[in-house]
Amino acid sequence: MELFAEISVLIAIATAIAVVMRLLHQPLIIGHILTGLIVGPVVLDLVRSAETLALMGEIGVAILLFTVGLHLSPDIIRKFGKVSFITGIGQVLFTAAVGYFVAIPFGFSPLEAFYISVALAFSSTIIIMKLIADKGELDVLYAKIAIGFLLVQDLIAVLLLLGIPLFSAGTFTLPEVGRFVLTGVALIGFVVVASRLFVSKMHRFIAQSQEFLFLFAIAWGIGVAALFGELGFSLESGALIAGVTLAALPVRREISARLTPLRDFFIVMFFILLGSQMQFADIGSLLPAALTLSLLILIGNPLILMILMGFLGYRKKTAFQTGLTVAQISEFSLILVALGVSLGHLDQAILSMVTLVGLITIFGCTYLVLYSERVYRQLEPILGVFERKDAHELRIRRTGHSVILFGCNRIGQDFLESLRQMDKHFLVVDHDPDTVAALERGGIAVEYGDAGDIDFLESIDVSKAELVISTIPESETNLLITRSIRSRNPDVIVIVIAHRVGDALSHYEEGVDYVILPHFLGGKYASEIIVKFGTDKMKYTTLRAKHMEHLKLRIAAGHEHPYPSSFRL
Repeated sequence: MELFAEISVLIAIATAIAVVMRLLHQPLIIGHILTGLIVGPVVLDLVRSAETLALMGEIGVAILLFTVGLHLSPDIIRKFGKVSFITGIGQVLFTAAVGYFVAIPFGFSPLEAFYISVALAFSSTIIIMKLIADKGELDVLYAKIAIGFLLVQDLIAVLLLLGIPLFSAGTFTLPEVGRFVLTGVALIGFVVVASRLFVSKMHRFIAQSQEFLFLFAIAWGIGVAALFGELGFSLESGALIAGVTLAALPVRREISARLTPLRDFFIVMFFILLGSQMQFADIGSLLPAALTLSLLILIGNPLILMILMGFLGYRKKTAFQTGLTVAQISEFSLILVALGVSLGHLDQAILSMVTLVGLITIFGCTYLVLYSERVYRQLEPILGVFERKDAHELRIRRTGHSVILFGCNRIGQDFLESLRQMDKHFLVVDHDPDTVAALERGGIAVEYGDAGDIDFLESIDVSKAELVISTIPESETNLLITRSIRSRNPDVIVIVIAHRVGDALSHYEEGVDYVILPHFLGGKYASEIIVKFGTDKMKYTTLRAKHMEHLKLRIAAGHEHPYPSSFRL
């Protein structure tokens, strides 16, 4: 079978399995691993190009970690710093320590037990954020805390990915460790300085072309990863740091949205190859260990989180819901063990066992998180032991934006001052980097991005939006905005612009609340002026002066003042 046909068959089987996963409300990562089992030597034995799939998998992992780095914002950790660090570090240390002593009696060597215990210590930020988002609870207290300590765990994973290559050197003398640390610090410093001096100053130029932005993002992420790899560090650590260095840029959300389809395709190949390499000859002997370690993750991790949360004074329900978010292992876990295999530290059988633990825990955790309310009601009588008598919680203030404006140019500028006068939190989304920079200087919340990109639209939080306005003239883009917004917030008021009657009717049929037809409104406005002023030349002279002042302000201000004073009669 030729390579093209082989990959086509793999994708077709992966799609069929993904349908089953969707029906079971399971993350697709499970389906990808199961696809690997089916196409591997155990069942169909279709994989003939393992090296090509491995290369595609490496690219997928690099892009995955690059996009994770783009979202490593310190804001959440600052808000929930204490609980994030205590729970994040505490759970990692507890799980790693207990996992190590649980693994040793099963006959694993100290190095194997170390890898296994560390791999089990991390929970998946991506899976948990997706599950919480599906439930519409991103603004709930437990979700804020969970995201905080999951980011802390991601930072710990970065250090591990940087440090693991030390094991492959075989020398652990103080000079060797010092050289490694200094090289790592210098390398990170070089990437940070390069991003500050070059990328931060050039991002507006880069963002002017979507194709160039896409190409630059790939070149930066893969290039930094390759640089780390050439200097003896892991590709994974380089890709993650490459993303972190761009996390403060206004274009970060657009970059992430552009890379998501590419990431998803290549990461599918990584997990398919992972599943195809699972060795069932040894899995029978490793099954007791896999089940025991799965119970540690499904039961032990939530318990330690509930204990820590109770100690910090949180109520039992918040502690319980937070605890459920760590009842699975992360994609980081599989990447770490795969790295150990590639370095010759572990046998393939260890990767098979950890993958099995991943399947069990991700499958179980998904249902626990999705149905946490039902599970809590059943267990509530015995959860009081995790709550202090003086338990108290900070009230989460309403977050998000009440109004979202797509497009600041054209008539979008006329909405800005009105939105400021409404005394509501509003967000502007624009595709022009100069406009975005000007809005930021004016202290206005703004996101750079292409409203015609569904992945970008899905990344915007619209759960608290009451009003969405689009001044974008493209009818298809407005239909895409409407469908994306309505699917997540059916009650929001949607107003769009159209230049043709047929387009306006299509928008109304789609459920838009009001369609602005500039030419009709302009004609109506002009006719009202005639009725109001009649043949009084002085009134027209006064109106003319105001109109000229308004137009000159727009021409002279350019992007420096994107919200000129409203023109009124």
